[in-house]
Amino acid sequence: MAGVDERAADLTTAEQQFSAARRRLFGIAYRILGSAAEADDVLQDAWVRWQTYDRSTVRNPDAFLTTTVTRLAINVAQSARVRRETYIGPWLPEPVDTSADPTLGAERGEALEVALLMLLEKLTPTERAAYVLREAFDYPYEQIAEIIGHSQASVRQLVSRARRHLGEERRAPVAPEAQRRLLTAFVAAAKAGDVALLEQLFAEDVISYSDGGGAVRASKFPVVGRPRVAKYHHAFAERFWAGVEVEPADVNGHPAVKLSRDGELFAVLTVRATTDGIDRVLWMMNPQKLAAVSA
Repeated sequence: MAGVDERAADLTTAEQQFSAARRRLFGIAYRILGSAAEADDVLQDAWVRWQTYDRSTVRNPDAFLTTTVTRLAINVAQSARVRRETYIGPWLPEPVDTSADPTLGAERGEALEVALLMLLEKLTPTERAAYVLREAFDYPYEQIAEIIGHSQASVRQLVSRARRHLGEERRAPVAPEAQRRLLTAFVAAAKAGDVALLEQLFAEDVISYSDGGGAVRASKFPVVGRPRVAKYHHAFAERFWAGVEVEPADVNGHPAVKLSRDGELFAVLTVRATTDGIDRVLWMMNPQKLAAVSA
């Protein structure tokens, strides 16, 4: 009986260690993958490995779990890249509700905004992991090197390259309060189909992305440019907004709205707002991607 009790106590300790790290581990996996469902799968795989591993040989459980989750996420990201090449229409990250955890388990909310997660997709999975661990979770270069199995010099190059790539496409953001005001104004103008007002809200090179994944009706191509995006939203305003309930939300650490009809969530909408106006309109409509915010 003593042996059984010891094993039970050991498993309880393992569960406690995993639970204590779970939110941070999910935050790492989600940022690398842009998918809550895939991040959950990675954590489940990591938990199975942690259960069956000889934990008496592990000096630092937190470091072990971080390494396991990061490497699993990199592997999944490599296969996901191939799948997303055949995705129907624009691919947008799976939105997550961050009302209770604005930074999603991180030291800071970096690499969480939907528009930035889209940019992260352009990096290699290893670059993405190095950037996420450094910028969002503030891991030292030495520890990142151990986690991803690279030299410190290589890790510094990975992070530097990622910063440079992202910096080429990122713009100075506005404060969250200003972004929420612009989002609210956009929703009002879109519901009214007011082309002139929409154009006033948009930056010159605004792009509207609609992710339906082939499961619902949505534009299969990004709509580009102030006049075209304004006319695009005017064209479907009357039929789209009929009976729609709009609920403010905090999604991926930024203001968003949930759109429901007859009590059923069918879209999450957010924008990227800069000092030039709204330059990204992001419609997340694939039903399979709404589970993480539907509750």
